[in-house]
Order: sequence, then C-alpha cells, then structure tokens
Amino acid sequence: MSVNLLIGRKEGMTQLFDEKGDVVPVTVVRAGPCPVVQVKTPETDGYRAVQLGFGARREKRVSKPLLGHAKKAGVAPAAVLREARVTGDLPKAGDVLKVGDVFRVGDWVDVIGTTKGRGFQGTVKRHHFQCGPHTHGSKNVREPGSVGQHTWPARIWPGKRMPGHMGNCRRTTRNLLVIRIDAETDRIFIRGAVPGWRDGVVLVRHARHAPRSAVAADDGAGKKKG
Repeated sequence: MSVNLLIGRKEGMTQLFDEKGDVVPVTVVRAGPCPVVQVKTPETDGYRAVQLGFGARREKRVSKPLLGHAKKAGVAPAAVLREARVTGDLPKAGDVLKVGDVFRVGDWVDVIGTTKGRGFQGTVKRHHFQCGPHTHGSKNVREPGSVGQHTWPARIWPGKRMPGHMGNCRRTTRNLLVIRIDAETDRIFIRGAVPGWRDGVVLVRHARHAPRSAVAADDGAGKKKG
C-alpha cells in the first residue's frame, strides 16, 4: 500500500499471550476506516499526498466550505482530517482505507498523539527533581532551590528546568511492534504504550527507522562458530 499512515482512536490498554505463553502489554487502537477526501498531485500541488478523514460529524455542525470539500470527494464529513505523503500509486478520492490494507502483523510502527495535560506542575513531578530534607526545620522540601546567578548575567539562562506547564503536547513513540490485527472491527494491537488519553486521536504510521528483525540480524551476522 502506498499510503503508510492511518488515523485512529486510542481505546485503552490490555494484555495478550504470545506463542511462548508470555504476557505482552498492548495498546488497542481503532485505526480507520479512513476515506480519501482529497488527492494532491505534483501537477496541482507540487507533491504527492492524500488527505484522510476519520470519524463522522453531522452536517449541521460542519462549515459550508468543509461540507462542499467532503461532497466533492463523495464522502461524509469527517471529524478529523490529516494529510499523508504517498510514495507509490495515488489512490482515488472516495476510496476507503482500512487497517488490513496498510498494516500487517509484525510491522514496526510509530504512533503520534497528544500527551495528557497535567496543568502547572513543580520540578519534582515535571523534571523528577529530588525532594529536600523533611526534618531539622528544612523549608526546602519541594522547592527548586537556587535558579539564578550573580550580578552578571542577572537573569536565568534559557532552558533552565523550572516549574511550568506539563503535558498536552505532541509526542511520537517510535518502533512499536504490531502484535495482532482485527480486520472486522478495524482494531490494531500495538505492543507497549502510546501517548494520549483514552479516546484520544492518534496517528499510526510505518516506522521511519525500524529496527532490524531477528531474522535479518542472523542472516547478516552469519552462522555461529561451533
């Protein structure tokens, strides 16, 4: 498949048992179906890409430009729109991509999501600072301590780890293994945790820097000496 990305929604975490009987923690993502809303070509846009949609939205809650944009492709208005580059053949507007069309069991994927918002947090929770002494009259238990210099430069250097806003930012978890795919329910089971909260929108793509598989590593290293 020329498209290597799907939009999904994180449903939570569970655990599966592999062939050896070991417990594997997995994240369940409902990836797709994603209709192709727009196709971008080098002749008209200068590059090859497709605009994918995910989820449904009522027409009365969609602006007229977006409503006409969806009707032009012959699809229903989508709740989420994302763009994905295409390297091979371009699909047609109105085509629907499902999880089984893009991913296979054993693929390495990157998952992009928005982390949970933690609000304003101190240095202990935000940067894992150690606490100060709790006894002998100490008042520096969870405070960051000294943060500045002397008369020069009379300011705090940029990048100083201090209290502030935590979470609610875009993060990518790389090189996660696809354990199972349920084509009937459009669910993909990915080993490990992915950023975001339950029901949060995530992007699942083929890993850009996938690790070498065990088979490829054995073939490249050769047979062990007896």
